[in-house]
Amino acid sequence: MEVYQGKLILYSCGDFLNDYEGISGYEDFRGDLALMYFASLDASTGNLGSLAMTPLQMRRFRLNRVSRADAEWLRDTLSREEEKFGTRVRLEPDQTLSLIHPS
Repeated sequence: MEVYQGKLILYSCGDFLNDYEGISGYEDFRGDLALMYFASLDASTGNLGSLAMTPLQMRRFRLNRVSRADAEWLRDTLSREEEKFGTRVRLEPDQTLSLIHPS
């Protein structure tokens, strides 16, 4: 994710549901986890107001809410990757994630 000149850019959002389950050797990449994105944009400028993300885990082609540990893993991984863009990710009490970006 990136916020460039106030505009949201989401990278690699394809494969929300995939058929990778059961393929061994890639467990560290956590291909079983996905995010559902809910962006709030300013209608007149297209600038990002806020971005909420719901973390999900795919098991047997069904999406389920993640455990607290998985939500923390996603927060930490995304925050590490987002640091170069000047943004970070916060874990909310309801286990959703929020993108924190400079206005």
